[in-house]
Order: sequence, then structure tokens, then C-alpha cells
Amino acid sequence: MRLRNITGARDVIAGSEYVVHEPQQMKGSWKSLFEAPGELHIEVGMGKGRFLHEMAKLHPEICYVGIEMYSSVLLRALQKMETDPLPNLKFICEDARLLPEIFDQGEVDHIYLNFSDPWPKDRHAKRRLPSRQFLAKFDQILKPEGRISFKTDNRDLFDFAVEELEPAGWKAEVITYDLHADEVLCAGNIMTEYEVKFSAKGNPICKYIIYR
Repeated sequence: MRLRNITGARDVIAGSEYVVHEPQQMKGSWKSLFEAPGELHIEVGMGKGRFLHEMAKLHPEICYVGIEMYSSVLLRALQKMETDPLPNLKFICEDARLLPEIFDQGEVDHIYLNFSDPWPKDRHAKRRLPSRQFLAKFDQILKPEGRISFKTDNRDLFDFAVEELEPAGWKAEVITYDLHADEVLCAGNIMTEYEVKFSAKGNPICKYIIYR
């Protein structure tokens, strides 16, 4: 269960130098925030930030932006940055449905979706981040040669995500139903908090990488 109510979380976020507080104003100029502007990679629904923090440490030449709508969860990512600050990582506290208002067409090189909320009820299918509705939004901000990477231990959600690709006009570069059993695909894999937890229980981790 995600943490959603920590007293004072919004105040900490409002005062943090690591958070972009009016992200719509950065549309088209995100790389100007970074000292060494390379590619721009974003994680949508980044949780407590373990994955993105480690990615930013490993790839200082890449600009990273984490999107998390829950302030109490974003607070955990900020705590990591306070103890281990990184110049190539920023955060925003926004709903993913607003991404086309925040990033310009073709501004993003790579989008990461990690252990997204499965929204298991059929009537909520369009809220799932790998849904065709969200893929259409991601297509508005992703470069023509850009990629989306998605990981989950939820097989039903992953099957749904794969089924959405063809009607949404996307193609799979990689599909695996057991990431940790594939030495090639698992090389350099950075685990999220949920990935550590669920893989320790023996749950296979599914992953795809897709493109237009």
C-alpha cells in the first residue's frame, strides 16, 4: 500500500530545491535545468525513488525527472536526495495525465513505468499506465526513436499491457516474463523497492521495452 498522508510532506516538497514546482513552465526547456544536458529520461509513478536515484548515479550524462502524484511517497525520494544529492535528477509532484502539458512534443527520450498501480477493476482499465489511453499521451512527448520500459510482477497487468500494444500502434523490442532468469536482459538491471520485495518472494518479474 502506498503511503499517502505524512504530516508536513507537502511543506517539505514546497520548499525543496529538487522539486520543479511549476513544471508546465518548463515545457520544451527541461534540459536547461541540468548542468550536463544529455538525453531526458522520466519515470512515471516513481514511488520512493530507488530506481531513478540509482539510474542517475550510474548515468551522470543523462537528465532524469521523476513524476509522483502522492506527496508522502515523493517525500521518501527527497530524503534520499538530501543524503545523496545528484545534479542530474529532479522531481515533480503531478498527475501523469498532465504529461503533455509538462513536456513538449518529442522532448523525452525514454519513459520508465515500474510496478504501476494495476487498477484491477475492468472499469478502471484506462487508468492503468500501460493502457492505450496513456500510451497515446506518452507518444505526444516521446521522441520518434524513443522507448518505453515497463516492469511489473503482476502477470494480469502485464498481459493487459502486451495486449494493448497492437491496437495502440506500438511494437515490442523486448518482452520477457521472467527478467531475472535472463542473464542478458538482467545485466545492469536496477531494482525498484517493489522489485526487491516481490522477487524475494519468488515472483517472476515481467518486462517489456516498446517503440512506435
